[in-house]
Amino acid sequence: MERENFGSRLGFILVSAGCAIGIGNVWKFPYVAGQNGGGIFVLFYLLFLFIMGAPILSMELAMGRASRKGAIKAYKSLEPKKSKWHIHGYICILGSLLLMMYYTTVSGWMLNYAFKFAIGKFNNVSTDGVENVFNTMLNSPAQMLIFMAISVIVGIIVCSFGLQNGIEKITKVMMLCLIALIIILAIHSFTLSNAKEGLSFYLLPNIENVKAVGLGKVITAAMNQSFFTLSIGAASMEIFGSYMSKDNGLAGESFRISVLDTFVAIMSGLIIFPACFSYNVETTAGPSLIFITLPKVFINMPYGRIWGSLFFIFMTFASFSTVIAVFENLIASGMENLNISRTKSSVIHLVILLVTSIPCALSFSLLKNVTLIKGMGILDSEDFLVSNLILPIGALIILIFCVTKWGWGFDNYLEEANTGKGVKIPKWTKYYFRFVLPILIIIIIIQGLI
Repeated sequence: MERENFGSRLGFILVSAGCAIGIGNVWKFPYVAGQNGGGIFVLFYLLFLFIMGAPILSMELAMGRASRKGAIKAYKSLEPKKSKWHIHGYICILGSLLLMMYYTTVSGWMLNYAFKFAIGKFNNVSTDGVENVFNTMLNSPAQMLIFMAISVIVGIIVCSFGLQNGIEKITKVMMLCLIALIIILAIHSFTLSNAKEGLSFYLLPNIENVKAVGLGKVITAAMNQSFFTLSIGAASMEIFGSYMSKDNGLAGESFRISVLDTFVAIMSGLIIFPACFSYNVETTAGPSLIFITLPKVFINMPYGRIWGSLFFIFMTFASFSTVIAVFENLIASGMENLNISRTKSSVIHLVILLVTSIPCALSFSLLKNVTLIKGMGILDSEDFLVSNLILPIGALIILIFCVTKWGWGFDNYLEEANTGKGVKIPKWTKYYFRFVLPILIIIIIIQGLI
């Protein structure tokens, strides 16, 4: 079977950035930045993104492009004879499946809210009633299952059309719309009454905040955010490396993906903080920021129905670009390892994903009393496994594989990464990759397990 390729370089960058850009960019980045000294956190975040996140991203892409295969077969074709690195390939595929078992539910929330704002469901809701809308959605098995199923079915349909005709074509449009929407929403936020205070809180370095939180905690928060934002460690990016051309070096491509991902994260804060300060609402963490705090802002805003609809369409695109990218990793793996067609692999994964996503979709209603890890519910337990174990440990394995003689080896990685036009990775980085980068990732793993 001939390997598919991206139709254009822009397509590759937008699809890869779409995989990296997800819900965490929007609901986690602004909150964490605000709580950790604003501009100081952002500076540390950018530093770690380019000394830690981007190098690992270039390694995933290098493995894909050198082998022209998905995770399992990439390891098999690059690993030394009789070694067992490819076992990690299977873990990557399981990790991608586990991620989608809860991500499709949260993607369904975004779609649900975009629909609710568009049809005017929030028109007559009081500020106090906003929380009830969210809780009613969570407690409704029908709503949760229907919107989860829509996320799964549409994602699989897009992937079933192939790389160029499905994923690249649809993601290009979604990502360009996402960028346009985020700029429109940010410009609108700048016009609000207390926009200046919101932007100061978000972007100006706040030494007092840093002292209160502690510099160590600010640095580890920046490390965590910069690491997780790029979706590295479960071969979601590796698959797109296997489809890319050899025209451009991987350092430059990793940098461009990181810049686009960071742009969306920082712009999200430019939307959220001016709005929160102008309407005197708390900038709280996690889902409540998106589903309770911001709807309270929109319903009190002139033309709030329009701004709310646009915001949740943007959020749907952000989550859906990740869904499509990870689905492709699963479908391509099925095609390659079971030697079946794209259509057959798509149908198999449609069934698997619909079934395995049900527990999370029902975890706030029929299964709300089910607790798994550390007393957490289904969604938080699945997220814990992916975010705290599979991604950081996976990134450490990929790093060791690419820069040591026990794996593929630094020289082979460097040759692949530096093939094509653009910025070259210097040879001296070998010592940084071997002795410093593993320590940074181990710190993240320990932090996640404490």
